[in-house]
This record gives sequence, structure tokens and C-alpha cells, in this order.
Amino acid sequence: MSSQQTEEPPAKKTIVIVRYGELSLKSKGVRDRYEQILKNNIRQMLDYHGVSYSQIRRDFGRIFIHSSDPAAAEKAALVFGVVSVSPAHTCRTEPDAIAALCAELGAGMITDGEKFAVRARRSGNHSFTSNEIARRCGDAIWNKLTETGKSPAVDLTAPDKEIFVEVRQTDSYVYSETIKGPGGFPTGTQGKMVVLLSGGIDSPVAAWLMMKRGVEIIPVFFDNEQYAGPIVAEKAIENAKLLFSWTPGRKQKIYRIKNSEYMEKMMQTTGSKNICLMCKRFMFRIAGAVMEKEHASGIITGSSLGQVASQTAENMLSETYGLSLPLYHPLLAFDKQEIIDIAQKIGTFRISIRSDGGKECLAVPEKPEVKAALTAAVSEEKKMTFNIDEMVQKTVENAEIIEMKT
Repeated sequence: MSSQQTEEPPAKKTIVIVRYGELSLKSKGVRDRYEQILKNNIRQMLDYHGVSYSQIRRDFGRIFIHSSDPAAAEKAALVFGVVSVSPAHTCRTEPDAIAALCAELGAGMITDGEKFAVRARRSGNHSFTSNEIARRCGDAIWNKLTETGKSPAVDLTAPDKEIFVEVRQTDSYVYSETIKGPGGFPTGTQGKMVVLLSGGIDSPVAAWLMMKRGVEIIPVFFDNEQYAGPIVAEKAIENAKLLFSWTPGRKQKIYRIKNSEYMEKMMQTTGSKNICLMCKRFMFRIAGAVMEKEHASGIITGSSLGQVASQTAENMLSETYGLSLPLYHPLLAFDKQEIIDIAQKIGTFRISIRSDGGKECLAVPEKPEVKAALTAAVSEEKKMTFNIDEMVQKTVENAEIIEMKT
């Protein structure tokens, strides 16, 4: 066969290798439970996207998806807890079979003059080392390429193409592509948390980062249509739905809080510079009540230190002074561009930047407080002409709960 002819591509990839990281550091009992949750989450993701597969099985340190559907690897790489995936060819664990598969794959992907390398690793007991199987596969690829008139070169430092071999006890896997996953822990391993979700850029990113750590989220957004217009609520719901698409196969719910009554009454007694402070404090109170109702274990915010008036160190302390709440601020040390980059990656950015041309909160004063005294929020609450605890209870009872199944 001359160098002008095209090699036949190898048979379809029939399996997807799924790798995970931090799970392997857990004790055996915890690891088994986390791996089973991860396996179920992968199944739910594939089912959600209509990907065909015959089996999903666990082996030591790996999960294997038996599927020749090209979308299987792509969709599995979206699952929290997955570090990376590779669509692979498989053969029995015998040196001749592995070398022949590598030669077939190499002939189809390595062009004339390209440098290549073989990377091999083993798991189990074998009569050969990883280096020995790598050399044997490299020789088989070289011979196959030269037979077809190509001029290959081996370069283990900076190759043009790499072929990877993963040898396990009975079966071996050969692949050339690795797709990065989000990492973290499988959803459902770290309980539930309430997230203060808005239509903006930051809070969906904060929610996603906590989802990556294994948390199931319960979005709570505050519908201040009187001060913000309908687009803010629309964006918040769309952001919630998009976040839910990252963890399909679950019953999900969103709390839509009608906040106008509190805002009207609060603004009658609160000094204008403290309006943002008191708005945020009420949000924390509501989130705390929802957290107790849902038996959740924390409250997630999109706060980034110093980004806006309510997120200065002094204001963040005053907003929660006297409240006993488990708060999580995953974006605290992120700058805006870092947050935007993640928002673009996860898909919420296009929703969050949509605008109707108006100001998204008309209640924000011209000069809000940025260095609130420690007891400023407590002092403002004492001026109120209504019972704040009763207002919280009433507001949560009147919340619209949007339930859905992804």
C-alpha cells in the first residue's frame, strides 16, 4: 500500500473510561458509597441526553460505560465528580492483542512524518511491565506505519500524537483522547443547601461551584418586581433551570419569594444609605427559614469581597450580626473576570447579561453605606413598626414553590 492511500479506521470505540480523583482518598466504605452515587449520576446524565449504553460498571479506580455512542464520553464528562473520560477500544489483556490494537489505531491517526509516543499503565498482576508493553506497542505501530509507506518517528517528550494503553487484569483499553470533567464530588454526597440565586452573573457561579463539591441546591430568589421589573425573575428561573441540567434525574424546586411588602415597610423606617444592608439581612433571614424547612445544612451566596456595597467586609458582618446561620461564600476571593469566565463555561452568562434596558434594582440608594457599623442592621430592625419574625414566617408561607423534574 502506498503512502497516498488512507488506512481503514479501527473499529468503533465501544467503551468509555471514567476517572475520578478525590473519591479514591476516602475510606473503603465511603468510597464505595460515593462511587455508587457517581455511577447513578452518570446513568441519569446519559438518560437525560438520550445516550445509548448497555452497561455502566465499576472496577477498581474506574467506572466503565459500555457504549459506542460518540456522545457517551461528552455527556459523562459533565458529571460532577468526574475528573476525565476517554472513549476507548478494548481487547483482551494479552501483549499480542494489545500491540495489534495499537498498530491498527496508530495507522489510522498518525500521518507521514509525524512523531508519536505510547503511554502505558497497568493495574493488576502481569508478566510484563508498563515500559515493556509500551515498547512492544510502539514497535507494532512503527512496523505498521512503515509497511504503508509512512516515515514515522518516536518522540516521548513532544510527540504530535499519543496513544495510551491502560492494562487491567482481564481487559485492556487503548485510546488517544481525554476529555476533562469538572472534578469535585458526586452530587448528593454533601447534602442540600439553600442558594440565594438572582438573575445576575455571580450567584449562579457560586451555586455551580458548590454543586461541584457534591451539594444539592435549593434556589431561593427574591421577586422584587416593583423595584426591578419582570426580567430579573425570568433570568433567575432560567439560571436555576440551567443549573439543574447539570444534575438531571432529580426532583428539583425553586422558592420564589414575594418581597415587596417587606421592602415597602422597611423603607419607611430605614435610613436610605442602609437600604441594601437591610434588604440583604432579610434575605438571610428568609434563607435561614427555608433551610430549616427543607432540612438543608447551609446557605450559599454569590458574594465577592468588595464587589458591591453589600459585599464589603464591614457590611457583610453587619448584615448577619446576631444571626446564627451557616453561610458559604465560594466566590469571596474571586475577581469579576474569573467569575465571568466560569459563567461562560457553565452556560449561565448569556442569561445573566440579558437586559430590558432598565436598572435592575430601583431601591438601591445613590450613596449606599459601605462601612456599616457592627450593630447598624440590628439598630435599623429595632426601628421597624412590624414584627420581623412574623414577617419572615408570613413571607415563607406565601412563597411560590416551583417544582420540576429534570
